[in-house]
Amino acid sequence: MSNPTAINPNANEGYHNINLDESIKRLQQARSYQDLSTVWVCPTPQGMISTKVVGTWIGLMRPMNQKVYGPIFVEGKEVGAAYQAAVEMILANPELSTWKYMLTVEEDNCPPPDGLLKLYEGIEKFDCVAGLYWTKGEGGQPMVYGNPKSMPKNFIPQVPQPECLQECNGLGMGFNLFRLEMFKRMPPPWFRTVQEFNGAGARAYTQDLWFFEQAGRQGFRFACDTRIKVGHWDQQHKMMW
Repeated sequence: MSNPTAINPNANEGYHNINLDESIKRLQQARSYQDLSTVWVCPTPQGMISTKVVGTWIGLMRPMNQKVYGPIFVEGKEVGAAYQAAVEMILANPELSTWKYMLTVEEDNCPPPDGLLKLYEGIEKFDCVAGLYWTKGEGGQPMVYGNPKSMPKNFIPQVPQPECLQECNGLGMGFNLFRLEMFKRMPPPWFRTVQEFNGAGARAYTQDLWFFEQAGRQGFRFACDTRIKVGHWDQQHKMMW
């Protein structure tokens, strides 16, 4: 039997009120009381996405009481053309054009359940933040390109720094959160895949580094959140890289 206890009317503030500074810090970090409206886009040239991948998408946590629309699939287009069409559609839509962010998840990328929530945390000081994933194969390279402190500017892959926001010059687009405001301030085309030869020599760009080169010239900043470990699914060999 418990002993009699005198009730202290001044000891019922509750855990979060007692630790008010920490509670406020937690809310500010999660940014859950700001507008996090997000359009989710996925280019799928063949329209074939593995159940291994879709299973992780189903488990992706979304912020409570926030607008997250999608995924919007762009089927049958080359990847650069698909992203270009997606952004044009979003900016032409009276509702979606007022939203804050675009999330890109590619058809072979498997984000962790809390990946999107961490992207929201990381984007406060940046214009695009991505999870960490690698090119496929035993010699895989991290999709974190170029150190902004190095000159001349380049897109040499960086060695990932564990558990941090690692600023860079460019990223892949497997799991990225973009501020939609960027596309309103930059002239199109935003995404273009280039493989050409002219009098100045050969040029080759995938759509991601084409975008980040143009955006970097406008002063936008990018980072990889290395806390967010994103798998890269190889359907042919049934291997997660």
